[in-house]
Amino acid sequence: MVEVTGVSPFVRGRDAVFYDRLDVVQRLDPSETELVPDDSPNHRRSRLFLEAIVRKTFLPQTEHGLALADGFLMDQQVHQLRPAELALSMRNPQPRLLIADVVGLGKTLEIGVLLAELIRRGRGERILVVTPQHVLEQFQRELWSRFGIPLVRLDSTGIQRVQRDIPAGRNPFAYFKRVIISVDTLKSDVYAHHLEHTDWDAVVIDESHNLVNRGTKNNALARLLARRTDALVLASATPHNGDAVSFAELIRMLDEAAIADPSRYEVDDLKHLYIRRTKTSPEVRESLKDDVWADRGPSRPIHVPAGDKELAVFEELVTRWIPADPAAPSASRHQLVPYRLLKSFLSSHKALLATIKTRIGNLDNPPADKTDNSTKRRTRPEDPVVREAARKAERAALVDLRQLAEQIEDRDSAKLRALVDELSAMGVGPGSDTRVVVFSESIPTLRWLAETVPAALGFPRTAVAAGKKNAKGEQKDEKKPWLAFGGAVQVMHGEATTDQEQQEIVEKFGLRDDPVRILFTGDVASEGVNLHQQCHRLVHYDLPWSLIRIEQRNGRIDRYGQTHQPEFRALILTSDVPWRTDETTGQPRTLDDRLVGEKLLAREEEAHRIEGSVEAVTGIYRAKEEESRLTQDLIAGRTVEESIKQSQQTGPAFLAGILGQVGAVHDQPQIARAVVPRLFASTADYFEEALKQVCRPNPENVLSLRRDDDGTIAFEPPRDLLYRLKALPKSYLDEQEILPGKDRPARMRVTFSKDLAARRLKAARETGDSQWPNVSYITDVHPVLDWLTDKVLVEIGRHRAPVLAASVDSPTYLVQGIYSNALGKPTVVEWMAVSGLPGAPVVTALTDETLRAYGVGPGMPGRAEPRDILGLGALVPEAIDAAARHLGELEAEYRERIEATLKPHRDRVEVWRQEALFASARPNEAELDRTAERRLKLVTSLQTAGEPMLRLLAVLEPAEHTRTAAEGGAEQ
Repeated sequence: MVEVTGVSPFVRGRDAVFYDRLDVVQRLDPSETELVPDDSPNHRRSRLFLEAIVRKTFLPQTEHGLALADGFLMDQQVHQLRPAELALSMRNPQPRLLIADVVGLGKTLEIGVLLAELIRRGRGERILVVTPQHVLEQFQRELWSRFGIPLVRLDSTGIQRVQRDIPAGRNPFAYFKRVIISVDTLKSDVYAHHLEHTDWDAVVIDESHNLVNRGTKNNALARLLARRTDALVLASATPHNGDAVSFAELIRMLDEAAIADPSRYEVDDLKHLYIRRTKTSPEVRESLKDDVWADRGPSRPIHVPAGDKELAVFEELVTRWIPADPAAPSASRHQLVPYRLLKSFLSSHKALLATIKTRIGNLDNPPADKTDNSTKRRTRPEDPVVREAARKAERAALVDLRQLAEQIEDRDSAKLRALVDELSAMGVGPGSDTRVVVFSESIPTLRWLAETVPAALGFPRTAVAAGKKNAKGEQKDEKKPWLAFGGAVQVMHGEATTDQEQQEIVEKFGLRDDPVRILFTGDVASEGVNLHQQCHRLVHYDLPWSLIRIEQRNGRIDRYGQTHQPEFRALILTSDVPWRTDETTGQPRTLDDRLVGEKLLAREEEAHRIEGSVEAVTGIYRAKEEESRLTQDLIAGRTVEESIKQSQQTGPAFLAGILGQVGAVHDQPQIARAVVPRLFASTADYFEEALKQVCRPNPENVLSLRRDDDGTIAFEPPRDLLYRLKALPKSYLDEQEILPGKDRPARMRVTFSKDLAARRLKAARETGDSQWPNVSYITDVHPVLDWLTDKVLVEIGRHRAPVLAASVDSPTYLVQGIYSNALGKPTVVEWMAVSGLPGAPVVTALTDETLRAYGVGPGMPGRAEPRDILGLGALVPEAIDAAARHLGELEAEYRERIEATLKPHRDRVEVWRQEALFASARPNEAELDRTAERRLKLVTSLQTAGEPMLRLLAVLEPAEHTRTAAEGGAEQ
């Protein structure tokens, strides 16, 4: 009985049992490798075979350099390679990392580099990417277009496709090895129960700050995924909420033995687990250029004096709701209500009316008495007479306020007029290409603006607006009247647009030829969404009372890839209604946008210029908490400046280190690169030679292949290649005509030209109906290259080695030796050349230089039949023995290298266990033991286990006749 665990990509991780009386069990002894001739031109078949083996051999655990950094469709920026370098360094037993770079720095690209490197190491076969729903396609498109990594998208459309492809009730993750899915979809009942039984090589969780709250579904999902994966990448521009325990929760997903006491720990001890840079970090600043990220323009406040009807509302707010004296009574006993009314009015009268309506509804239908959760008893009820009198008084005040707000018509809105004037000054209008994104926190404001602004700018209404059917027979959408402007206006917010619609709107806004010119959006677009591709102008119609939210909004157009200087405007509604006097300056303070919004706008701009990010300004790291703290301070009579200063003083100082420029300074300024032998000058050369060999007599006929002058290679993909592409969206495959149609064959277009691929990617954003480029850039992990490499390997066959005529003095045997750990992953890979046979074997390293010295290349003469294949075969056992002895002599060095990598991790677990025993919030001792055992077991599993695997790759026979192997043996 032979028990085995699969290590190849097809069966890796699967256990199986074979019986020698039932199955053919054959040990592949390298000493018995069959030598075969190679009659291909210039030994093309053999050279391709050797290159394919190199490409299919996973990089070892001891190789910490990057192997693929130069082969992606991106402007290579050193700072974008640092996360992969840190995750793969000897400081981490597992590739686990929190990428906490600020908004717009290119975290998606950093993730793509790391995933490709994991694939090259055999640690990225099964990948799960979890993102917010509205960025699913954006993330999927980036990984495919720039890195050649296809992901199955499981959104509403993808789920329907999956249900057609797999049996009902089966685990979809067993059918699709690389998946992208939203966190909300993943935690649904459809998928949640499958996760307990699914292991991953790598899991990526975007916007991971939403996972830290214990007891939530998001947190439970993240903890489960962390246990079921080897590599874990968490990404967040706001990596913590200022609470030590919450940040510890995020870090412990990466390494459960990293923090002994979650309420007290040193941030400096965690630098191997996270990396954070800002645009002002030295390495980032040095690598960025104007053509990939233009310098940010100023945030210009536009003062808008309130009209008479708006001043009447301000008078009412000052008189009855937010009096100058904080101790004076307000129309509402609930302190936050007056400020909610103020904030909504600073947005628009429509927003104010909606807030009043909601508040009156709450007063008319009061909630039941609250329950005291600590005692499970009802709280002492308030005197019903007093409560009813207060309710009636507030309701009456709300009715009066509503009457004033209802007097305001569109022509009375000063901010609306100012917005139209500003957009006109920008050039937004019919016949113009200028685009702008307008932010508002209020959904009623967004809807109102979308209905009124386009007409004021002169955008014509279509026939649909008059209630007629359009060319497709579709009626107008009464819920979305802005669609009557022919697509010039789009509105995106969480309540009125579905996840799929949000993706479509973002894609439209990024297409140059799409008619959209104005995007009215709420803060649903303030995280993770790219709005910079065709837009560099942004208007804050209203300002959030949060520095973080202002920065997130600005980051939609101020991000990596922005080639025009981003421009920011904010409409500041002002009034001359007296309110309070600033005790410090003696200057009057008014209850308008100058109270909070304008000051935060200026402070965000200053923080971006000096610190590079805003979180450290207040010491509060979540937008809602920041706004809540500021509102409470306003209620107490403090100014914005006083609130910020107090927040800084009371914030958790020890977490401020997280906001430092971690990872900006390294002992080695250059990125370390992996060293592997190469037989071709470039991937493009390998591809061309492989096509000639695999698609004989010529690829032009076999694949209907055509090469265009611009660098496009178009061909008809065979069925086995189409199968590998099924991870991509069917809409993309149909759109690019990659799949066969009713009256046409399949057709795929690829290129090795970065310049062409970049132009086509740009063109996709500027023309057509999709941002997917019509040419696919070939990277080293692209499915087309993987398919071709598998075809090349079949050319020689298993347990065979070709014989090549080369520039060697005596027969030279090329041997590969691999040590692996208990998980079947390589710990050490040696490429060896054995010469001096028979009798005096010499083993040298097989490198690019030695291959060139042997003349292995496209110019080698080739020989259809070896001169002495039998004699060469007779020396194979001695060559393998020599290689084995060489590996044995280096065993101590290998062991020392592995131990040097693993010992710090082993020691760290022991230190953690001792510290956790005395921590104030330590788990029970049994849990401590289980955690320590898991971590130590992980470290042990990474140690070299068993004997090395040896493989004869090829034999080099002297090109000139000196002496044959048989003659050498007889002479000896």
